[in-house]
Amino acid sequence: MAWEKYGKNRTVKTISQTFLILMILSLSIGCSSDREKQRVELQIPRGFVSKLQLVDNGQLLHFGPFVGYYFAPLKGQNDLHKLQFLCFNEDSFYSSEMPENSLLFKGEAVFTRFPDVGRSLPSDNRINPVFFKNAPVEWINTRPSSVFLHFHSCYDAMGPVHAGYWVKHIAVDDFVYDMGGKVSFDSPLYHKVSKGIDDEFARIIEFDRGP
Repeated sequence: MAWEKYGKNRTVKTISQTFLILMILSLSIGCSSDREKQRVELQIPRGFVSKLQLVDNGQLLHFGPFVGYYFAPLKGQNDLHKLQFLCFNEDSFYSSEMPENSLLFKGEAVFTRFPDVGRSLPSDNRINPVFFKNAPVEWINTRPSSVFLHFHSCYDAMGPVHAGYWVKHIAVDDFVYDMGGKVSFDSPLYHKVSKGIDDEFARIIEFDRGP
């Protein structure tokens, strides 16, 4: 009788252990599948590049590269003064809730040269931001239209220049822009993006020293 009781308890214990192992394996497989779903293959269309080189007023300028951004002339044109672009969540750099490498934005970029207002251009870091509230109105007034909320400068051998591109972002989906989880809701960069023209994008001018 005692042996039967011991054998029964041992059987119950074995079944419980087996069930626990199966549960762990199931959860592990599920988590692995979720991780796989959070990454898609980065597919850059033909003709789009991460870095541009152009000559303006006899000055050799460079633009890019930036994480996830790829540029091409507007369809049917060879002029680099007006571009189309794609922005991908490369390395999950821009959104923690969107799949890695997924397409976030399409958009347009228009070449512009700021007037020289006697202000030296910041060049301490690779990217040097100036928010609209701290920028000369003469610079802001060069926007092609009010939906162009972001400016990124070109650079030459000496560093940032007054010339660059005003950019209009058009979101392909709804998502949270949180720099891959690196910024919280109190950051001026953080915002909830709605499909269509992103009119909540940070109003910012960035001077690029070059890589």
